[in-house]
Amino acid sequence: MNKFLLSFIVVCLAGSPLLGQDAVSFKADIAPILINHCLACHGPKKAEGGYRVDTYERFLREGDSGVAAITAGDHDDSESLRRIKSEDEFERMPLEGESLASAEVELIERWITAGAKYDSEDPTSPLATIVPAPTHPAPPEAYPRSVPITAVAFNPDGSQVVTGGYHEVVLWNAADGTLVRRIQNVGQRTYAVRFSNDGQHLVAAGGAPGRLGEARIFNTESGKLVTVLGTTSDVILDVQFNPTGDRLAVAGADSTIRIFEFPAGNLVRTISSHSDWIMAIAWDNEGKRLASASRDKTAKLFDVETGELLVTYSGHSNPVKGVAFHPDNEHIYSAGGDNKVHWWKAADAKKAGELGFGGEVYKLERNGGVITASSADKSIRQIDAAAQKEIRNYGGHADWTLSSAFHEGTKRIVGGAFDGAVKIWNTEDGAEVISFVAAPGVK
Repeated sequence: MNKFLLSFIVVCLAGSPLLGQDAVSFKADIAPILINHCLACHGPKKAEGGYRVDTYERFLREGDSGVAAITAGDHDDSESLRRIKSEDEFERMPLEGESLASAEVELIERWITAGAKYDSEDPTSPLATIVPAPTHPAPPEAYPRSVPITAVAFNPDGSQVVTGGYHEVVLWNAADGTLVRRIQNVGQRTYAVRFSNDGQHLVAAGGAPGRLGEARIFNTESGKLVTVLGTTSDVILDVQFNPTGDRLAVAGADSTIRIFEFPAGNLVRTISSHSDWIMAIAWDNEGKRLASASRDKTAKLFDVETGELLVTYSGHSNPVKGVAFHPDNEHIYSAGGDNKVHWWKAADAKKAGELGFGGEVYKLERNGGVITASSADKSIRQIDAAAQKEIRNYGGHADWTLSSAFHEGTKRIVGGAFDGAVKIWNTEDGAEVISFVAAPGVK
């Protein structure tokens, strides 16, 4: 049997929970194990030994060896189980790990003997879409060190700043940087945070690389989890509300955009056109078109109603990480690894201009007539979205700036850096208002 396949089977099944003598559920018990331990090496983008586990149907297929891992209904003819139970150290799987506990082996036998059954609707559905939403681990009470600030936003009235943390999002006082509240049960990392138009919901988008992506919607007042949308097999990198707030677009490392009704959560449309991660998305001013930025070095424009690809902008020579619409709705800004912000025509994707930076540029955040851009040159740029020119450069960070936001009411800009620092500036005079480390317990 192919050694990659055998290694995969053992790692996936190790640590599986026992259910007494109850039936073993594929979607509730087996699929989460595959996601957590196997998908990174046996998914659609990487399949060692030709073996994939991203769907139940794929999980039962043979790999390059031509030998199936499991023979449903016959544990004696299941090569994976034979190797797991072997007492020969050169044959037993895992080859370099401890053997499975007898209870774990018993569980595997029961699942195989019962027919390795599937208990969801479509056996070709990605595993991440059929599993129950997980309860994530609690964050550390006090962080041992800071974490990169990959997501930051002001709350609706500008009195607080929310940042992504480790298995949580954290709200801070925007005036003095003191901790206000911690919202837990969040994925390992958060790459985007958004408030709904009415301010009643907070969306935290992220997950665990190579295993799980999701957009978690919380009640802003209570911090309680309301629902989980856009579950997929890799991290969600951006979420955006349309102008009226009744649609939520979700995109990420699975190269797909999904549009949901909000707050109902019904899937309206799925758009698949990019060949690599979608790093950022943006709605036009009327909510009729959606722009995207991708690691495949392109930015694209789609018709929301039909999902049709309208144009592709290929002017970047490196991955595209940010995108935003011009106030005239006829031009689009995009930015990325070529250290530039480009603007181009929505009608024909012809380049109209560019603005140079001293490092790669990350997400572009537009609020009203202001675009903020974070960059590896350790600065935040304030760009006049209509005039297409830089207004001010906000420096002072000691590391790459990864995230930014502008609050029109308070005239403040916030920026988060790789070293965990958050800075807030006054846009009227460029003065720094407050600086703090956004990690509970870290000074």
